[in-house]
This record gives sequence, C-alpha cells and structure tokens, in this order.
Amino acid sequence: MVARIHTLSRIMYDVPPRLHGVLSLCVVLFSWMCLLPVTAPGQDGSPSETALVIHGGAGSITPDGMGDAQEEAYRTALRTALEEGNEVLQHGGSALDAVETVITIMESDTLFNAGRGAVLTSEGTVELDASIMDGRTRNAGALTGVKTVKHPIRLARTIMEESYHVMFAQDGAEAFARQQGLELVENDYFITEARRTGEEPGAADPPGDEKFGTVGAVALDADGNLAAGTSTGGISDKKFGRVGDSPIIGAGTYAHNASCAVSATGQGEYFIRGVAAHSIASRVRFGDPPLDEAAQNTVDEIEELGGVGGVIALDREGNMAMPFSTQGMFRAYVTTDGEAAVRIFGETGEEED
Repeated sequence: MVARIHTLSRIMYDVPPRLHGVLSLCVVLFSWMCLLPVTAPGQDGSPSETALVIHGGAGSITPDGMGDAQEEAYRTALRTALEEGNEVLQHGGSALDAVETVITIMESDTLFNAGRGAVLTSEGTVELDASIMDGRTRNAGALTGVKTVKHPIRLARTIMEESYHVMFAQDGAEAFARQQGLELVENDYFITEARRTGEEPGAADPPGDEKFGTVGAVALDADGNLAAGTSTGGISDKKFGRVGDSPIIGAGTYAHNASCAVSATGQGEYFIRGVAAHSIASRVRFGDPPLDEAAQNTVDEIEELGGVGGVIALDREGNMAMPFSTQGMFRAYVTTDGEAAVRIFGETGEEED
C-alpha cells in the first residue's frame, strides 16, 4: 500500500498542477468501475428471454374422434419434447440445438409420422425427409428420400454445417450420412406393427381422414437467434419418389432473424406452390403486419389454392403464431415468460394444459 501511495505521488508530481483535479477524478472513476459486479448473461438468476414452439402434425383431430388414452399419449409426448427442448435453451443452448433436440425426440416416438412410426410408401417401405435452418446466418440443410438414417434431422444439420451444399437426395444423402458417421439402421426399424398391418387406431396417425403427421419446431435462444426445423415420413402410399414441402427451404421450413422462424405441416404440394414458410417471413419483413396476421393470411392463401394444414411461427420478440385450417393440430409452446401449454384441438373450449 505504501508503494502504491508513493507511485501515485510521483504521478501527481509529474503532472502539471492545473491537471491535478482531472487526474484525481479519473482515479476515482476507475476505482468505482473496478468495484462494479461482473455478471454474465443468464447468471443473475433471472430467466433467459427464450421461447419454443413445436408441432406434431395437423388433421381431422376432434375430441369426439380421439379416446382419452390416445389424447393423453399425445399430450405426454408433446410435453416431453417441449420440456427437453426448453431445457436446452434454459442452459444456454442455441436455437439450433433446441430444434434438433425436440425433433430427435419426436422422430423416436411412434406417435408421429417422422422417423420410427412414419407412414409407408406404395412399396411398403419408409422414406424420410427433413430440413433445418439457422436464422442468424440463413444457412440451411435438407434431405429427401432417406431409408436408413435413424435421425434425419441430425443429417439435415450435418449437411448444413459440414458441406457446401444445402440439400442431398436419396442415395447421395445416405452416402453423406455414412461418410459423416451418423447412426444408420435397417429400414424395418422405422416400420411399426400398426403401420404394417394397417390396424386402427394407427399409433402414428391422428384420428380422422386428413392426417398430416409432420413434426417441427421453431426456437428463440438467449442470444436472440432463431432456428426452424421439420421432419416427416411424407404421405401414406406415396409413389415415384414424391417430395413434399418439409425438406424444401422456404416451403416447409424457414428462419431469418430479420423476420421469423416457421415450420409447416399439411398438404405439401400446396405449401410448395404457396412457398408457405417464406411467405410468412416476407409478409413480416416487408409488409410489417403482426406475426399472427401474417401466418393466418398465408394459411388462408394455401386453403384458397385447395390445400389444408397449419404452421408454427416465432419471431425475435417472442411473438408466436399457430394457425391451422384443419380441425386440430398437435402443438405445444413455452413463452419468454415461461408460460407453457400443450394444445391439440381448436382454441374454443380447450383448456390450457
């Protein structure tokens, strides 16, 4: 301490007297700044400004058409995926990490038409599609027609991060998955007994005639970045290498920090023609309507084309939209305030989970 006082005295001696007051003030300010607490974001005990919305497909889903046990199974599955994804965000994970986590869980759950439990093609096999997009960089990865990749959403992210390309198809996607060391399985792994026999109720099918069992997620992380992802088995009895909207960036999936993140579910041909996901983002970015209005207008436009389905959308302010033109859509969300809910049917008369 004596040495420090001596050093300070020497500095004061060397400085012209007219600057002594200024120097003293600088010393006081510097000392005060050194005493300020240093707190990293998220370390003060307050919740992070994160949000997450997920979906498990849309269709003719009504309370009367779904038994209590089946309804509870779907609610539990949605809640589990939501909680796991939110856990990632609350521990500082990225929006991409949360999206991948949610969809990986849903790809493993035979209730949904993605991964294990996906619908069968006309040849009795499973062909899977997926895509993912980073709202910060607008980098994206997608694949279509894979038969042995256990988790297509992981392949989509690997394509995005480990290749120059955006989309791989069929044999090329499989080859890239092998090259990258991703987990591969026999095609039979994806086929459940309910799918093979066609027994009702089909574990992976929502009840009713219209069944669009795509899964998807959109997330906002603590850094203010958005991400979106979608995964599906497509439509039942599909033929000739059919590709829907789910793996197509701008149709079934889109994310841009300047607008919003979107994942779609429904009749893919119409969502492709309407460029649904990008349409919502463009309306928000250039037309400046509220997110829910932009999403609803796009769903209405798709319906005018002849297609039905739904979307989930999320922006950097934590605003959410989940419109659909079917009787129901499996969905769940957690807001920036920490409010969480699981929904299946239309808004009217349905209580929060």
